[in-house]
Parts: sequence; structure tokens; C-alpha cells
Amino acid sequence: MNKKLVCVALTATMAATLLSACGSSAKSSSNGKVLNISAWNEEFKSRLEDHYPGYEVVDGTTGKIGDVTVNWLITPNEENAYQNRLDELLLAQEKAKADEKVDLFLVEADYAVKYTDTDYTLSIKDLGITDDDLKDQYTYTQDVVTDSKGVIKGTSWQGCPGVMIYNRDIAAEVFGTEDPDAVQAYFSDWDKFTESAGTLKDAGYHVISSCADTFRVYQNNASLPWVDGNKIQIDDNLIKWVEDSKALYEAGYCDTFGQWTEDWNKGFYPDGKVFAYFGPAWLIDFCMAADVEGSVANAGRWGAIEGPQGFYWGGTWICAAAGTDNADLVADIMKKMTCDPEIMKEIVLQDNDFVNNRPVMEALAADTSYSNAVLGGQNALAMFCAGADNIDMANLTAYDQGLLGDFQTAMGEYINGNYATIDEALAAFYTAAETRYPDLTH
Repeated sequence: MNKKLVCVALTATMAATLLSACGSSAKSSSNGKVLNISAWNEEFKSRLEDHYPGYEVVDGTTGKIGDVTVNWLITPNEENAYQNRLDELLLAQEKAKADEKVDLFLVEADYAVKYTDTDYTLSIKDLGITDDDLKDQYTYTQDVVTDSKGVIKGTSWQGCPGVMIYNRDIAAEVFGTEDPDAVQAYFSDWDKFTESAGTLKDAGYHVISSCADTFRVYQNNASLPWVDGNKIQIDDNLIKWVEDSKALYEAGYCDTFGQWTEDWNKGFYPDGKVFAYFGPAWLIDFCMAADVEGSVANAGRWGAIEGPQGFYWGGTWICAAAGTDNADLVADIMKKMTCDPEIMKEIVLQDNDFVNNRPVMEALAADTSYSNAVLGGQNALAMFCAGADNIDMANLTAYDQGLLGDFQTAMGEYINGNYATIDEALAAFYTAAETRYPDLTH
């Protein structure tokens, strides 16, 4: 069977192993005329268009930087399509024509290791990005893209600490206040969260849209990585999420909608009667229908509190592909978009993104003139800064994306009553996980 087809067909981690084994002897150079950027959505595209000096928009999939054409290769994430396409491109990299070589590609934390621990990504220090350039970044953002040899293989413009995002109008009605400090007192730990969920139910509201909303909070506060060696591990905090979620659902405090579904989104509007969501800055400003008249966000009626526990969710990292024929331009993009404090500040002020620069974020957190319209004029940046400093990526593994998805699917069936016990759901999880990753056991 063709080696390329084998690599693409394998699971995420096994594909990574073969990618590393295949190796890449392609040399990087800096005289290319086409810059190919592979991504799963247009978030980084919009950042580059709006903030990289000299970028010119040509059309929806093309731009120009000087005499270099920028070609955007956008493949949605659904059904692993983005990673499958990226694997194909990287496996063809050495023999690809100069104008078809991948130069930059984007990854998420859940599968970054798959690419950073191979020869298909370049060390950012080999590109000329120094420790001094990186000194103001949040440490965890570097940990995500550091390979097994301690080499940093990517960089990010954003940080993604999370908060509890609550509906101010519901808070005022049910708790008699919309003030963040006062509302936090009702949700400062999980016992108070559950007690307040009961109060909200009595008033006709769900505390959250779905028990899926709290998964990242529990999972980020787990002590064990998903895998030790080749053995799958289930942290006690994940079981606690299952038990707590089952109790919340059966008490009528929330539903079990899948995130990003139409039913889950209903709480973005007043008639949805959902008190809170959990998420980072990107959820607040890019996903909660802020541009839609009639939404809670459009009216500026969300607020932010820390909630029961700190957590993080998501993020996008920029990796340089080995064999790029635009190494100098790639390095300049990575350096300017993730290390330049003026560009970092500009992104915050124009896009409300939380950027990967501690001094910039701390200065804006203390700036009384800064406010977030979606959050009713609240400046929640101090909360985000504290969260970013506490993020620990020590438990990151190459299997995370698949395992956390399979776990939520199996446990969702239990929470919905389709399995009689957690043990039955665990058996289904292990079957799905070991089918996805045949090298794992439990």
C-alpha cells in the first residue's frame, strides 16, 4: 500500500509516528513566490489581514505581502478533515513544487504534539526567533508546542484562560444583583454552583445550556494525563464531572445538548433562558452572536466571573513547515504576530482577543478606559490574566483530542440514561478509544 495513504489512514498519533519516521530532508529557503498557509478556519487569516504590516487582500482565499502571493488552504475541522488534509500536504512536502509547499500551518493544543514531535516542523529558534523575543509570552503557550527534546516548534498570538459568562438580566432578576463580585459569591465552588442552579430552576432558568459546558473545567483540573505509556487513565475528576453532570441533568438544572448545536446556542438569546456558559475570550466575542440584533451579547448583557474553578479552552498555534521556501517571511510573520507588543495591543483593542503578551495584558487590565461591550462595559482582563498564569500543560498527550471526545460521547449516553451504570459507559469508551488508537490499552 502507498506510504502516503497509510499515513493518512492511521490514527492521529500513529500518523505522527510515521511522519517522524518518514523524515523530511527538504531544505528551507527564502525565495518563494507563494506563501501557503493551512488552517481550519479564518481566524488567523483575519488577524494577518488586519494586523500584519503590508498585507493586501486580493480575494477570499488570496492575499499579497510584497511580491509574495498568500494562498489560504482552509479545511474545516469536522470528521478530522483538517488533520487528514494537512497530513497529505506534509507527506508530499519534499517532492512538491516550490509554489505548492506548505509554509505555515496551524494546530490546536489537543493535537499539537502530533506535529511538533516530528521533523515536519521547524524550530522557531532556527528561524531566528530568540528567547528575548519570547520573554513576555505566557509559559503554557510555549509548553504546548515544545517537542520531546525541549525544542519550541511553534508560537501563538493568543492565550485562552476561561471564565464563567453569566446573563446579567437573569442575575439581577434571580439574585438581586448583576455585579460580578456579588454574583461570584453564588458560584465560588461547585456546591454553591449546584445550590444556585436550584434557585435558577425555581425561577425558570437553566444554570448552563448543557452539562458539556463544564467538561473543560473538570478536565483541566484533573491530576492525571489521559495516557501513561500506552495505558489509558481516567482521572477521578473526570468521574466527578460525570456524576455531577448526571445530577444536574436529572434535577432539571441543564440539558445535554452537544456544543455548537442550534439547541445549545439558544441561550445566546433571552428566550433561551440559560444563565451561563463557560469559555475564554474567543467564545465571548466571536461565538455568542454579538453581531446579531436581539442577542444577549449584542445588548451587552453578559458578565464575567471566575466561577467554581479556573480553566482554559483552545487556542491556535502557528507552526513553520520544514521545506518552506519562504523561511524569512515565515519567521517575520511568527515574530510580528506573536511577539510585537504594539501588534499585540492592537489585536486586543480591535478584536477583544486575549493576547500572548503578559505586559500588554496586565497594562490593559489596569486601564480604566478599556472595556468589553459584550460584557456590559466590564474590564475582565485581570481575571483572564490570573487564569493564564495558572495554566499547566504538564498533562498534555498526543491522544487528547480523540480521547476527550470519545469520553464525552460515552458518558453523554450514560447521563441521558442510555447506559445503566458508569461502568457500562466506561466499557463503551474503552472500546471506542482502543479502536481509534490500537496502540493503547486500559
